[in-house]
Amino acid sequence: QVQFVESGGGLVQPGGSLRLSCAASGFTFRRYVMNWYRQAPGKERELVATIASAGQSTNYADSVKGRFTISRDNAKNTVDLQMNNLKPEDTAVYYCKASLIGSWGQGTQVTVSS
Repeated sequence: QVQFVESGGGLVQPGGSLRLSCAASGFTFRRYVMNWYRQAPGKERELVATIASAGQSTNYADSVKGRFTISRDNAKNTVDLQMNNLKPEDTAVYYCKASLIGSWGQGTQVTVSS
């Protein structure tokens, strides 16, 4: 059974940092592109960051470019999202998911507020 479990969210002040982590299971992790998405209240889920199967390339939404960094550990079946210089508009539930397979996990809430 394909599963994604996100953690690391919380309340942070503007300009602060958080590191999200996702533990994946039930599939051959190293073969799949991994993604982080987010969904803010009243908005559609959006793709935030993508990392290739071996970590050789990454892509980011324009809104987070230069502030967020996606990384993965294929030995541990984990994918992380380092978020720096957080802004109130980054407030959302964050989800990880492999491309093409699996269902959404429960996500982790990130709230950026003073």
